[in-house]
Amino acid sequence: MSIGIVIASHGEFADGIKQSGSMIFGEQEKVQAVTFMPSEGPNDLRAKLDAAIATFDTDDEILILADLWSGSPFNQASAILAENHDRKIAIITGLNLPMLIQAYTERMMDATAGLEKVVANILKEAKEGIRILPEELQPTDVAAAPTEVAHAAAIPEGTVLGDGHIKINLVRIDTRLLHGQVATAWTPDSKADRIIVVSDAVAKDDLRKQLIGQAAPNGVKANVIPIQKMIDVAKDPRFGDTHAFLLFENPQDVLAAVEGGVPIKTINVGSMAHSTGKTMVNKVLSMDKKDVETFEKLRDLGVTFDVRKVPNDSKADLFDLIKKADVK
Repeated sequence: MSIGIVIASHGEFADGIKQSGSMIFGEQEKVQAVTFMPSEGPNDLRAKLDAAIATFDTDDEILILADLWSGSPFNQASAILAENHDRKIAIITGLNLPMLIQAYTERMMDATAGLEKVVANILKEAKEGIRILPEELQPTDVAAAPTEVAHAAAIPEGTVLGDGHIKINLVRIDTRLLHGQVATAWTPDSKADRIIVVSDAVAKDDLRKQLIGQAAPNGVKANVIPIQKMIDVAKDPRFGDTHAFLLFENPQDVLAAVEGGVPIKTINVGSMAHSTGKTMVNKVLSMDKKDVETFEKLRDLGVTFDVRKVPNDSKADLFDLIKKADVK
């Protein structure tokens, strides 16, 4: 048993938002888009919804994400719900991208979760996904979602929390650092409570630091620190209860951290932007001889590599890609 998802809309919005979700989260199983076009009537729409649901297993629960309350997609979905008392079906209207991404996240995090739990979490995320910049435009009667959890009081130096060793749940190389795929797919997959961008360059750039803080998903702290600070943190027992997701722009910064003593065992090589003199080794990774040499040094230090753009992708072998691309 799992949850099948139907995305239903007036016009081609359902197809478009499904494509957007795939760009961020990767291709998903048991997801169907149903479009209600101007030339179609209610019976046509009902037939499409029935056909979409028929692609799921008979014991699957069904989540229908529709665009408008009382619109035709909602009305036909409501009829299906009313006629199928023996099957668990839920409908949520007000379709937006955070809603769809949260639906994917819920299925990924707990394959056995029932509709009750999933619907509650989706509703919360869909609402909190509506945020305003500049913040002074946020209506006073609407509580703005915080971009950063308030800092706790300073912990005295020498204090040991947990076992005194920071937990590094995930390390990723991504030129774009904290963006949609990282915030909505990799962060929940990592189960981290803090995102740490490790970069000397970004730590000196106030604008980029501000943008990273704004991009942090709700409930997760985001910090930007230089490499030496990360080395210090890795040795500081006050971070023993921290579960971290480390983001690096390039392999050279990772190597400096590892050589400084940061206990990195595996790196998710996710995205390296193309620039002059670099060779594309797949659709999202571009590197030159210096990059290859850095990866080889990391390998020699015992680091392994996980080449995936999004969690649902199949893992690729980094050095097979490099060999096939014949990086010069």
